Amino acid sequence: MQRLDLKQLLSQKLSPQQIQFIKLLQVPTAELEARIKEELEINPALEEGDVADDAPAEEDTSSDADEDFDNTEEDYAEEEMRRDDDDGDLNLEEYMSDDDIAGYKMQGDGPGEEEDREMPIAFTGSLTDSLMDQLGFLNLNEKQHAIGVQLIGSIDEEGYIRRDLQAISNDLAFSQNIEASPEEIEDVLRRIQAFDPPGIAARDLQECLLLQLERRDPDEITEVAEQIIHDTFDEFTKKHYPRIQQKLELEDYELKSAIDLILKLNPKPGGSGGATRVQYVIPDFIITNEEGQLQLSLNARNAPDLRISRSYADMFDAYDKSSKTDKKLKETVTFVKQKLDSAKWFIDAIKQRQNTLLRTMESIMKRQYEYFLDGDESKLRPMILKDIAEDIGMDISTVSRVANSKSVQTEFGIIPLKFFFSEGIATDAGEEASSREVKAILKDIIEKENKRKPLSDDKIEKMLNEKGYNIARRTVAKYREQLNIPVARLRKEL
Repeated sequence: MQRLDLKQLLSQKLSPQQIQFIKLLQVPTAELEARIKEELEINPALEEGDVADDAPAEEDTSSDADEDFDNTEEDYAEEEMRRDDDDGDLNLEEYMSDDDIAGYKMQGDGPGEEEDREMPIAFTGSLTDSLMDQLGFLNLNEKQHAIGVQLIGSIDEEGYIRRDLQAISNDLAFSQNIEASPEEIEDVLRRIQAFDPPGIAARDLQECLLLQLERRDPDEITEVAEQIIHDTFDEFTKKHYPRIQQKLELEDYELKSAIDLILKLNPKPGGSGGATRVQYVIPDFIITNEEGQLQLSLNARNAPDLRISRSYADMFDAYDKSSKTDKKLKETVTFVKQKLDSAKWFIDAIKQRQNTLLRTMESIMKRQYEYFLDGDESKLRPMILKDIAEDIGMDISTVSRVANSKSVQTEFGIIPLKFFFSEGIATDAGEEASSREVKAILKDIIEKENKRKPLSDDKIEKMLNEKGYNIARRTVAKYREQLNIPVARLRKEL
């Protein structure tokens, strides 16, 4: 016998507009242009152009925009669901404000999967373009900038500068009437060699490999690899490994691990040249240090103005003045209303996206302010997704989407946002230390140990506890493995 039961269920559904916002939030800056072009192609009610071209002279709506910016992701969804339920005639004035008709100057990012997953931070484009973008982030005077442009122009297809610095100095003097000594050029070159991709602008293979090793997190094997390239490069190129081992007094595992690491480096950081297009990181945020005050901005690359089509708005103007009895006209108006709604939702999603990105990065910058001043990793504070979510009043999943797919340009490199999130270790003082700080101390302890009697994880645990860090032996082992440091018996030397 069949039974009929009455059940009360509570479920939450995402509106199409909220899904659109989530997708836009995940997209890196480099892909936004493609996402915008796609939307422009499928929606004739959406246009791009100068805000000042035909913006109507109306009252300032900035306060309304600021209010929108303060909405949470949930508020945004509720607003859009209310729009979905509105079946009445379109209000022309809704599309005639400064924000909607004049458009919206976007700064930010673009499409992605709606699942909450890590996304690659990459951009497909010209090596020269990427290097010129990074040059613009440096605080250079006019002369230094000219030197930088000349150096970038001297980089060959493999990513090397093979010309003598004196020759580049002569080029600057003859072509631009700029007197620059080789020492001045060397100073700018060093800054360019810190750009991405690692190893760029090296003058030979040895320098190229050393530049890449210098960019790695310091550990025992990396130091051995640097020593091999710096002190025994000729032997390395001839594969005289026994000579290297004898000269540097290396253990078998040290030599093998270091050689394996070196062989994974890129000998041609510029790619193979020609028509090949290589991937480079394009930052989503830019932080500059203006005399001790940090300034945050969103990357405006490939972010054109968007606006509601004037001609589509005029159609509704004509409709409002018509008799509204023509069936075909009504069908046309329904189609236009749908496109106008879609265009407005897209612009609103971009606004909400920009606001969310800025609020998230502002919170990260405030919490890691000391680090952003000079790049000293010991100044990084413990920080988890929940901390930022509470700061900005949004869901953890929203912060996760931003952290997993975005990066920030600083004066000491382009850094993925996920780098700034780390667990905290309790101290005897009742405070929390970043796991990065503890790793640095752990590494220092191992570097200073007696290699004839290397310290066990138990002894390292006790030493850290004595320094005030409440850490367990299994955590010591985990951090040691993350630093690529072998166990005590493999660190023993005769």
